[in-house]
Parts: sequence; C-alpha cells; structure tokens
Amino acid sequence: MQMNGGQALIKSLEMEGVEVIFGLPGGAILPVYDPIIDSPIRHVLVRHEQGAGHMAEGYAHVTGRPGVAMVTSGPAATNIVTPLADAFMDSVPMVVITGQVGSASIGTDAFQEVDTVGITRSITKHNELVTDAADIPRVIREAFHIATTGRPGPVLVDIPKDIVDPTNPRSAMEWYWPETVDLPGYRPTTVGHHRKIREAAELIGRSRRPVIYAGGGILKARAAEALRELAELTGIHVVTTLMARGAFPDSHELALGMPGMHGTYTAITAMQESDLLIALGSRFDDRVTGKLDGFAPDAKIIHVDIDPAELGKVRRPDVPIVGDCRLVIEELVGVLREMGGAESQPDRSEWRSRISGWQERFPLTYEPSEPGELLKPQYVLEQLRDAPTTPEDTIVISGVGQHQMWTSQYWRFDHPYTWVNSGGLGTMGFSVPAAIGAKVGRPDRTVWAIDGDGCFQMTAQELVTAAAERIPVKVAILNNAYLGMVRQWQEMFYEERYSEVYLSPDLPDYKMWAEAMGCVGMRVESPEEVPAAIEKANSINDRPVVIDFRTDAREKVFPMVPAGATNSQVVVDPTQQGQAR
Repeated sequence: MQMNGGQALIKSLEMEGVEVIFGLPGGAILPVYDPIIDSPIRHVLVRHEQGAGHMAEGYAHVTGRPGVAMVTSGPAATNIVTPLADAFMDSVPMVVITGQVGSASIGTDAFQEVDTVGITRSITKHNELVTDAADIPRVIREAFHIATTGRPGPVLVDIPKDIVDPTNPRSAMEWYWPETVDLPGYRPTTVGHHRKIREAAELIGRSRRPVIYAGGGILKARAAEALRELAELTGIHVVTTLMARGAFPDSHELALGMPGMHGTYTAITAMQESDLLIALGSRFDDRVTGKLDGFAPDAKIIHVDIDPAELGKVRRPDVPIVGDCRLVIEELVGVLREMGGAESQPDRSEWRSRISGWQERFPLTYEPSEPGELLKPQYVLEQLRDAPTTPEDTIVISGVGQHQMWTSQYWRFDHPYTWVNSGGLGTMGFSVPAAIGAKVGRPDRTVWAIDGDGCFQMTAQELVTAAAERIPVKVAILNNAYLGMVRQWQEMFYEERYSEVYLSPDLPDYKMWAEAMGCVGMRVESPEEVPAAIEKANSINDRPVVIDFRTDAREKVFPMVPAGATNSQVVVDPTQQGQAR
C-alpha cells in the first residue's frame, strides 16, 4: 500500500497501540498533524511543549505503557528537553517525536532548526534522526521496543519535514510493518544468575539486621507482589524510596516508609545500622545515602538491577545480580523456600525490638495550628488523605519541594502506581501536567495534584488544556508564599538570610486564576474550612478544581539529613530532640 511518511508515522503509532498523543503542532511537524484527523488516536493539544512531555510521563507512570508526545522543531524540541531528562532520570518509558527542518536545510541554521539529536543524546535511552520515509515504521517499532524493555526510558525520534510532507516525492513509501525487532547489541539481561541468587539467599539467612531497600525498579518491573512475598517469607522490613512509594503497602507491619534526606527516622536509621541491605531496583541516590563514606557502614549489599551500569556505580555490592527485579525476586523466593523458608531464618527479635522502639519514639509529627494561625500543610494532607470522599486508590502527583516531601510522608500509599513525582531531576512544574496525563491514562481514578505555589506558577497554564479537554484533575496548592524548601535551607544553614524566596500569598490570586482557566477555584484559610472544601472538590467531575490552601511558611520538613552529613546525623522534629536514640 502506497502512503506518505506522515501517514506511515501515524499508522505506526496505531500499530503500537497508542491511544493518546500529547502535543503541539508547528511548521516542521505540520504534515504529520493532517493524518491525525483520520486516526482513532486521541490528541491532547497542550499549551506548552514541556506540558506535553510531563503529561506523557504521568500517563506512563500510572499505566505502565509508554507515553507519547509530539512537537515541532527548534524551540519546541528544546522545550521538551526537561521532560526527556526527567524521564531519563526516573526510567519512565516515553516516545517523543520531534519535527525537524527539511533534510536539505539541516546544518544551514534554517528557521527553527536545532540539533535535536545532539542536544538530547545524553538524556535519552536512544535517539535517532530518520532520513528516509521508508524507515519510519521500523524506527517507530524499535523506539517502543527500546523504551519499554530492559531499564525503561525515553526515546526520541526526529523527523525532517520533507519525508512526511505528501507534496514532496521523498515522503512516498510502500507501507510495511516489521514483525520483529532486530537490534544487534541490545539484549537486556532479564534472568538473574542462579549462583548469585543462591549466594543472596545464603547471605539473607546469615543476617541479623537486614533491610529491604526497594526502589522504583520494583514498580517498573511490576514486582510489587513478589516484593511482598519476599518480605513476608523472611520477615524483613522494607523501606520504599521516593520513587517506590506504593510498591509496598504503608499499612503493612513490615513497612518502614521512605528513607533519605526527608525519610522517616526509623527508615533512615534502620538502613544505617543494618548488617545487610537488599537493594532491589534502587540506585543508591545521594539523597538516600547522605555522605557516602558514612552510609550503612556495617552493611553487606545485595544489589539487583536490570541495568548493569548501576551495580557498583555508587556502592560496591557483595552480591551483584543483573536482571529483571520481578524475575530475580521470584527465583530468590523459590531458593529461600528450598532452604527451609521462614523456619530457616535466624532469630531477629532483637532487631525487630529496636525498630519498634524507633517507631514509637520518632513518629512523624508536627505542631497543630493555634486559633487564628495559618494552616499546617501536614494537617491539610491528613484531611485530604482521610476524607470519606477521597478513594483509597486515589492517584497522587506532586511537584518538587517541601510539599513533595510532606505528601510522601503523610499520604498512605497502599497501592502501586498511585504515586507520581519527579524524583531524580526534581522538576518544579511537574505536577499539573503529569496529573493531566495520569487522569487521561486512568480516567476511572480520582487524581489529586499536590503542588506548591512556586511549582504551580511554572506550568499552571496546562489547566486550560485540562478544562478544554474535560480532564477533571484536582489541584491542592499548599500556598506558603515562599519557595519553601529553599527558605528552609536558608533558615537552617544561612542564618535566616532569606534571599529571593518570597513569592507573595496574593499575587497571583489563585482562585481567580483557576476560574479564568475554566476550573472551579476555592480558597481555604482556616482548619474548619478544610473538610468542606475537599468534599466539594471530590464531588466535581466535569472540570478541574483548584484549592488554594493558605499554609504556614514557618513550617519545616522533618526529619532531615543535612547535605554533607551522614544518616547518623539525622535532625528530628524539635519536639523529639531530647529523645534517646
């Protein structure tokens, strides 16, 4: 069948099962937008290309399927660089298609020309400039294969205008669809080495103070059930990193919560004093380890990761295992059962007692507001979490900063794929567009974006997209009128010299701004107003809702491991600082 490159591109996306594209047209990609009219694929027209990328990420986070974004050349391509870097850091499967100037103009500084492949080489799992229309089906097939296999990640396909323009003879091609993908040299190792898995089982059997250190790789590998089986078989406690929240139920008796700079005291300390860390799909991020040479000094390491480059990159493992987390955990469970199962595990009652003591003495805590004071952000999150109208499986998306840490701390994640955030890159402005993408991917779920006032101002215009497309996300702005996390650092480490962090509580007027974007806008200033506002927001399903919660700027995130300190130097809430550790 004869067709042009633009038609072939859209048909290739249909063959990959793509349901939705987040994008914004422009001159170089214009020929591809024409066949979209005749395609069943939904297109969500964004207001800024960065929004398209984060929407694709949010969609991928909650569905497990690759998100797709499409933009034009030049500034559109550079605008989507941030989501690409974000997806690369957090291993999010995504396919981004960028228009490029015509082949003859490449390298001439033509209008809206940039070297997109060159710019994105280090922040994509793979990228490619297509030079022949006949290659389009093969390249798209390979792009989805690479994005979703091995360690997931973003793939960029850059397409010159002439090979998709039906008026150009270079776009003519004979349609075909490759049945298989042949990529010599690209063969991710999914099955772990049996001898290493047995070594891991033996090490677990000798450990008295083990901790499972679960990372985002658990979710990418669909390994939440296997993780739970491993934990319950061995009785070993589990910490879930910022990227792994939901991979293990917070309500489980073996759950310790989040480790790291703003993790729970128990999670941080249990890792630090363990004699074995079973690292599953985690990458020893500096926000988890603190000062590296002081991190978990007595712990041996079992490290499982599908990316061999992660093994030994930060901390040398005693038992390295390359492989898919789910497959490795399932085999590890099998070996442990062969070795006697739960009955063969050593007596760890003393370790459990120590952990229980830390949990009793150092729970998450904050001082409630006094009458007439502004709201405490933790209180808002508790009310939102516990509201009778908030479903237990609500999907929560956060921006980056204090509100991100409080949300991770105070929400209760009992289901996988209900927490979406920017972990590695820490992208302010992530929340609103990612929430829109998540709601498109899971229209059956309630989706709340928890944002800071600084973050919200970066990408709030995408609520126009949500209103126009009837995507009813809900946004809670924890408005403390500051760049809160920077303010906290300036207060703690710069002698309260607050430099360029004040934003104003009233500029802009968030309620009016929300209403101008087609949303329902509300403002809440006292604790008594919080439940009713949440109930009203949860009842609205025909348009987006934005609530401006006026919160106390003096509130800080505790616990905290200061930058450059070891995890043994964790700073707890002021009310707990006299407690014996």
